[in-house]
Amino acid sequence: MKRLFFLAPLAMILILGLAALTGCDGGSSSSQTTPPSITSFTANPTSIAAGSSAALTGVFANGTGIITPGNLAATSGVAVTVTPTATTTYTLTVTATSGAAVTATATVTMASVVVSTVTVDLTSSGPAVTDKLLGVNMAVWYDLVGNQSGILNAFQSAGITQVRWPGGSDSDLYHWATNTECDNGYADSHDTFSNFVSDMALPAKLDVALTANYGSNSSCNGGGEPSEAAAWVAAAVAAGVTPSHMTVGNEQYGSWEEDLYTTPIDTPDPTQYASFVVGTDGFYNAIKTASPNTLVGIDVDADNTAGGWDNIVMSNAKGSYDFVEYHYYPEAPGSENDTFIVQKAAQELTTNINTLKSELAEWGTPNTPIYVGEIGGPYTMPGKQSWSITQGLYAGQVLGEMMNDGVSRLTWWIGFGGCSTSGNLSPSLYGWQNFGGYNIFSDGPDDGADCPGAGATGTMSPTARAFQLFSQMDVNGQTVLTATVAGDTTDVRAYAATNPNNATALWLFNANENLAQPVSITLSGKSSSSSVTVTTYDKAIYDLSGSPTGTPPDPVGTSTWAPPITTSMGAQTLPLTLTLSPWSMNMVIIQ
Repeated sequence: MKRLFFLAPLAMILILGLAALTGCDGGSSSSQTTPPSITSFTANPTSIAAGSSAALTGVFANGTGIITPGNLAATSGVAVTVTPTATTTYTLTVTATSGAAVTATATVTMASVVVSTVTVDLTSSGPAVTDKLLGVNMAVWYDLVGNQSGILNAFQSAGITQVRWPGGSDSDLYHWATNTECDNGYADSHDTFSNFVSDMALPAKLDVALTANYGSNSSCNGGGEPSEAAAWVAAAVAAGVTPSHMTVGNEQYGSWEEDLYTTPIDTPDPTQYASFVVGTDGFYNAIKTASPNTLVGIDVDADNTAGGWDNIVMSNAKGSYDFVEYHYYPEAPGSENDTFIVQKAAQELTTNINTLKSELAEWGTPNTPIYVGEIGGPYTMPGKQSWSITQGLYAGQVLGEMMNDGVSRLTWWIGFGGCSTSGNLSPSLYGWQNFGGYNIFSDGPDDGADCPGAGATGTMSPTARAFQLFSQMDVNGQTVLTATVAGDTTDVRAYAATNPNNATALWLFNANENLAQPVSITLSGKSSSSSVTVTTYDKAIYDLSGSPTGTPPDPVGTSTWAPPITTSMGAQTLPLTLTLSPWSMNMVIIQ
């Protein structure tokens, strides 16, 4: 009996102990230690140049993280910066309190980087530099009056000197005297032409280009009227703004444009278009009579086809145009590609400009000025690439290419009025933000809920930053110089021009996403400089705009849209060696 007396409590203890371990349903114990786990451990970038850094990021749970070599403390989801001097494999070890551990590795490769040379020929003499490349379009759907201060401040900060009005395809619907559009199009009630002049053109001291309505008359039942265009430039002159350019219609080579002349309507007809440009009653004569100092232009599309739009219009309207206007959108929505936009798109534009020059020599008047009236990335529905560093690098190279090509004027599509979330937001495109837009400056409160991270009215996108930096080089009275790159000609791009006070401006790009590029800069016949300044906007600065830590997404919801960085290097001997950070544009002024 005694034995039974003592065994019963023991059995109860064993049973209770098992119950505590298994739970009432016999499942696993909630008090057991969950083993540590690693979801991912990555290096970004995976390949770097000497002196550059990479970010190691581990995502893990249920333990303490240490990265070796270096014994670096790791927090899940937070990047740790490393600057190895050789190819290094890093190990993330996550250890639980029980002592159990798991590991993962990531390798940072030390790439072999060629030191490229950039040679500027100070004896060369290219096209004259003109600040007419520093332009944007503005459109009648964005409130110019309510947003006046933001617009003016943004234009001044970015160096914008040119504007095109009233905005793209709306031009062939818009009637300036009534501030209305055919086909129930929208024009903001504040955007009368008188307000455009008094609230934007005059206070910002802008050079103005207008687009005459070729597509519709004021009754919206027929094609555009030369008399309306003539009255418009006359009113502009009377208001104190003589338009430097007026183009007959917008993209009339395309079926997407309003054209009530043709049957069926909106059918491109180059013969008919040219016939309305020429003659005593044509657009050219009407506009020139009203404003002799206004240049009159025609639409072209660089089709380079015998019997095509350019062939017929250039030939048939010869003698009745002072310039040609060309538009360039190299991407289709949904098909954007960062490598293409950063490394090829700007150079393909130069190819098209050369096509126009050859067309003019063959069918029109050689050396006719070329105006790039609209330019962007995709031709519709821009996505996050449009507000990423990638489009900024494209825009910067476009400005350099057009300067070298001797283009007479350029206006980006568009200054304000176009942010949305409907474009391509694919993770295959670089960018932290979940919005995009044609506009290169933030629309501010007008964006509503679509683009809350775009900043206050006038905040600069990377594309606007390209204009801001380029304004240091794009100075009237200066001359393009020949800049030659040897070495990594895929990633290193260079443009050069004289600069005030006997200085040289050098516009340098690193088109490599991950590797810094060392460059050696030579100015022919010059062995020293009294002063060198470098202003840089790059991927790292763009990333800071998405997060105070530089690791998007922003954990606290504050988008700073950080500005470029200017470094004063003082006196330097030449050749000068610089290291161009990954995906960067750099304005170098050498005294």
